[in-house]
Amino acid sequence: MTQRRFSRRVEDFTCEHCGTRVEGDGYTNHCPRCLWSRHVDVNPGDRASPCGGMMRPTHVTMKHQAYVVHHECVACGFTRSNRINEGDDFDAVIKLASKRS
Repeated sequence: MTQRRFSRRVEDFTCEHCGTRVEGDGYTNHCPRCLWSRHVDVNPGDRASPCGGMMRPTHVTMKHQAYVVHHECVACGFTRSNRINEGDDFDAVIKLASKRS
């Protein structure tokens, strides 16, 4: 039996990095203000990771004409990439992108 690669979960949360209250839409996987995330999934949406560490945004790239933020777990080193959402703070995206240049 194959495991699903994505499970949509509509969940609200408070960012543990900056304290912003975030209303999830089922695809929300990082704070729109500071871009930090949490290592809670093995596959997106499954909440199967025992780690739970904070995921630091490390850099931004472009893929198929969309911005992608890359995260690294500060607890275990796991990495994951996520597309930037329309509601994300674009100044934070530009600031992160400029750090890598």
